[in-house]
Formats: sequence, C-alpha cells, structure tokens
Amino acid sequence: MTGRLATHVTPTFQAYQAVVAGVFLPLDLSSSTPDSFRGVVRTVTVDGVHVNDLHGGRHVVERTPRQAAQDGLPSFKVSLMLAGSGLLVQDGRETVLRPGDLAVYDTRRPYTLEFDREFRSLVVMFPQNRIELPASTVGQLTAVRLGGDTGVAPIVTPFLTHLCDHLEQLERAPGPRLIHSTLDLVSTLFAAELGHSPHRDPHEELLERIRSYIEQHLGSTDLTPATIAAAHFISTRHLHALFHGTGSTVAGWIRQRRLERCRRDLLSPRLSDVPVSAIAARWGFVDAAHFSRAFKAELGVPPREYRAAH
Repeated sequence: MTGRLATHVTPTFQAYQAVVAGVFLPLDLSSSTPDSFRGVVRTVTVDGVHVNDLHGGRHVVERTPRQAAQDGLPSFKVSLMLAGSGLLVQDGRETVLRPGDLAVYDTRRPYTLEFDREFRSLVVMFPQNRIELPASTVGQLTAVRLGGDTGVAPIVTPFLTHLCDHLEQLERAPGPRLIHSTLDLVSTLFAAELGHSPHRDPHEELLERIRSYIEQHLGSTDLTPATIAAAHFISTRHLHALFHGTGSTVAGWIRQRRLERCRRDLLSPRLSDVPVSAIAARWGFVDAAHFSRAFKAELGVPPREYRAAH
C-alpha cells in the first residue's frame, strides 16, 4: 500500500533521536555536539518498505547486540550517501562512504554508523525476504562500498538519487511499482557484486545456480526437491542440507518466491483483468483456496483485498 510522506524538522538532537526511533528499529544515537545539531527526516512507507531521506549533523548510530537479537522482522538497509561522509562497521568490516557510494547492512547483527560532519543520505529498509538472494549470501556484502564507475552501480545510484529527490511520487499510484523496481535494482546490484567476488564459496555458487533454476521454473507444478536435485546432479539430501545452511527450506523458498511473483502481478495494471486464480496458477498454485490462505498468512490480507487496495 502507498503511504503518506512525512517531513520532520528536528531543531535539537533529542528531537532527531525521537524521530529516528519511530522510523527505524531500536538504535542508540549519540553526538559530541548535541547543542548545535539540526536535522531533517523525510520518510514514507510503501508496501512494507521504508524509504528515508536523512539530513543531519555529526553523530554516531549504533545497533547493539541486544537490539539485534530482538529483531522480529529481519531487514536489510541500503544506504546511499548523498552529501558528507560516513563510516559503516559491521561483521568485522568497515568502509568509508562518500557521495555516490552505496552500502548494505543487516538489522539482525550489530553495526555502527559514524558521521563526522553534516551529511545527507537515502536509507531504504526492507524485509530480507523481499529479494531473490538469501540473507546469508547478501551477508558477504555488509559494510562493503558499492559504487564506482563500472558495473551496475552507475545505473542504480542515479535512480535512487532521483527517488530521494521525488519521494512524493511514492504517495501516488505508481508507488508500489516504484518500490518493486527499487528492490529489483538493488537485488541486481547485489548479484553483480557477488559475481565479482574473488573468494566465492563453491556451495554458494551451487546455491546460486539452484535459486536461478527455481526462478526460471516457478510456474511449473513439477518443481519439487526431487526434480531440482536431479537437474543439478545432487541428492535431495544434499539439496536440503544446502538450504538448511541458509536458515530456509527448499519448499519454503519456492513458496516465498511464488508469493512474491503473485504479489507483483496483482499490482500490474496490465494484468488487472486477469482473475486472481489465474495469476496464482501462473506461478504454480494449483489450489486457489490454498493460495489465498498462504497469501494472507504472508501479507496479512487476502489477494483480492490486496489488489483492491492498490
């Protein structure tokens, strides 16, 4: 669903802390210059994805181990530095972000962000199950600078910059589709960066091939652990072990990806006349009642209500 854009002008550091606490998950903020701190936070939430334009002064943001352990909805945050600079630390890595640089961090684990001067950044926070790549794979990129003049970053960065400058568009009808385009681009950026990693784990490479195979065959009713394992010349036991290592299951991953495809089709104006049952069948849900229950369990509303609300 589309949300309302809210703008918070914070004349004190305490006011900024209060706004950030309401926008994000629990965080600890501190500043060595609280008396001179001024900030502005523009925020909008669309379809469960939080988009935030942050402008402030010198301060430190910390996600503590206790806060991370209490994370009820594992999420990723993608940050685009627009002005100033910031130091991001997570998972034993650290990187300095300057204008045009992107980075990702995981809310399930502690992290620190330090801004030593006035800054502006765009932060997109979304549930980890909203992109194709599993959290364990994206975890290789936390606190890694994603930028430069090559690869996918020069395509993704201008899109996110324009999105930040026109957050009001997310309040309108195109909002959910813009959000899905954003997640698609972010997912593509992650996949491209991972593909260039010089230290790829053979198990991760196999998992990537398997996930790609699943994406290509989501609509097939013959998509089962047995057929997937056979297509990759491994045993079903090995297949289940690979997914177990990611904290998921084969069936759970297939179901999640099918529901995400259905969600997107329900938002498409081009498919507005296609019955919900036909969309479900297109992505492998042969039982319409089962699909409706699964969709409601995942998104909180039945598919027809979800479509009508958008």
